[in-house]
Amino acid sequence: MNRRYAIAAAAFAALLLAVTAAKILHVPVSYASWAAPSARAVEQRGPLSDGEKATIDIFERVSPSVVQVAVKSAASPLTGEEGQGGGASGTGFVWDREGHLVTNNHVVANGGEIAVRFASGEVAQVDLVGTAPNYDLAVLRIRSVRELPQPVALGSSNDLKVGQSAFAIGNPFGLDQSMTSGIISALKRRLPTHGGREIANVIQTDAAINPGNSGGPLLDSAGRLIGVTTAIISPSGSNAGIGFAVPVDVVNRIVPELIRNGRVPTPGIGIVAAGEDVSTRLGVEGVIVVRTAPGSPAERAGIRGVNFSTGAVGDIITAVEGKPVRRLSDLTDALEQAGAGKTVRLTVKRGSDSREVNIGIIDIERS
Repeated sequence: MNRRYAIAAAAFAALLLAVTAAKILHVPVSYASWAAPSARAVEQRGPLSDGEKATIDIFERVSPSVVQVAVKSAASPLTGEEGQGGGASGTGFVWDREGHLVTNNHVVANGGEIAVRFASGEVAQVDLVGTAPNYDLAVLRIRSVRELPQPVALGSSNDLKVGQSAFAIGNPFGLDQSMTSGIISALKRRLPTHGGREIANVIQTDAAINPGNSGGPLLDSAGRLIGVTTAIISPSGSNAGIGFAVPVDVVNRIVPELIRNGRVPTPGIGIVAAGEDVSTRLGVEGVIVVRTAPGSPAERAGIRGVNFSTGAVGDIITAVEGKPVRRLSDLTDALEQAGAGKTVRLTVKRGSDSREVNIGIIDIERS
């Protein structure tokens, strides 16, 4: 009996020693065959929020109508990044069922063969219909007949509010079909263009916009077009939360003109105006006329520029149709809305006297 007890005790001690040694040496010990690894169960989530559903709906409706625009220069292949390799890449979107697409002028300004890639992956060659450098807009047309996605629905930009949601779809850095969201950060910004003028009432947004987004749609929470993304302010060249879009009310005025005529008039009255820095230094609110072009409507209406002999300021334009003019972009915007061939009433100040002058608007590029 004592001998059997001693043998059992020795066996238990040996087992205990083996387990202890395994732990010290980090040798795995299998305690049960039912502990074999297996895939974890998927945790079921609740329904998507209303905000998520709305954003998904915007992307699914609009993204098929957004294209990648690639331009080939004379000496380089189509590129994947904007401004590199001698070509350019940007974004565009379907404007109508006749095959017209809208993008930025600066995307296609350097010429060359243009192709677009749809969300489906299909590539199509396009022709350049017309450009409007003063608005950084261009219209393309697909060469071959195909079944186009739905044109992007149009909204309005005259009733936008700072703080409302904004969504951008485009091809940043060649990454097609990318969507970003944010808010409208500011309204009525002024943006210089390659045409040497300024676009008035530009939309500012913090929705991420990067190189390659140029020419893409900026949308409201209903998925309607409210602007065409055109530029960013960034020391690094990448998104810094300050992006700009040409307002849709301007786009809807310019694009039909480009489709009809391939260009848009540049409405003017034939003056050279002083810069805003000059007006600020002189404490003048309005547009200082430096000189008038010979034979121009301004000259015929008796508008007088600066007297270069004495340095005396001549006429200052302070209003158009009774609406105050504080800077040059106020004047050019009013002339553009009226259009070439129309007549407007200017309020002109000379010294302490003001008078009203009826003056015709001309297309200054053809006059």
